[in-house]
Amino acid sequence: MSKKVCAVLGAGPGNGAAIASRFADGGYAVALCARNEERLKDIASDIAGAHIYAYDVQDVGRADAVFTQIKSELGPVDTVVYNAGAGQFANIDDATVDAFQNAWEVNARGLFAASKCALPQMRSQDGGSIIVIGATASLKAGANFAPFASAKSAQRALAQSMAKHLGPEKIHVAYVVLDGVVNLERTRERMPDVPDEFFLEPAQIADAVYYLSQQPQQAWSFEFDLRPFGEKW
Repeated sequence: MSKKVCAVLGAGPGNGAAIASRFADGGYAVALCARNEERLKDIASDIAGAHIYAYDVQDVGRADAVFTQIKSELGPVDTVVYNAGAGQFANIDDATVDAFQNAWEVNARGLFAASKCALPQMRSQDGGSIIVIGATASLKAGANFAPFASAKSAQRALAQSMAKHLGPEKIHVAYVVLDGVVNLERTRERMPDVPDEFFLEPAQIADAVYYLSQQPQQAWSFEFDLRPFGEKW
């Protein structure tokens, strides 16, 4: 029996790598998709059986070719984890139109295009999962989050629409709200004196994402929020 296939879009160090590793540990063939092919090679070297695919989610014209290649090499995609994200943190006065457009293209349009390409493969298997890594900004917008929050809100709305439409076809769409700061090298450099327990851990986020992909059909979650125990909310 061939392995199920998980495609991780936005497979960078941190959440993307941890999610890919968790699905590989769960017996999946993993397709790592991101813009930086050299970085993908580094990530894949630590994940047994991982395969890499250079894919910029802003290049929506390439989406079909990438998913076709994954199907040809690994089999039809069962699970997509959409981890790609971007956005300028600025208010309406300081934000640029280009930054606004870029945030929307990565967070919302990229999800739309990738999902359109993955759905025929999921339907051929009578089901699947699309799990989107979101943010608190999708629910409440701070003054200095104009591009990022608007793009994440659009992403969440798209995911919710997809969940309602695709659920009857046994395609589970879930939105993960990360409410906190993820423990990454760059965040630790900016916050060197903050204790470990303040941060969201990529491996623990990955466990939650994997859990969502395994939920029974009679008890699906759509919105799944994750935060450190000390986070104010």
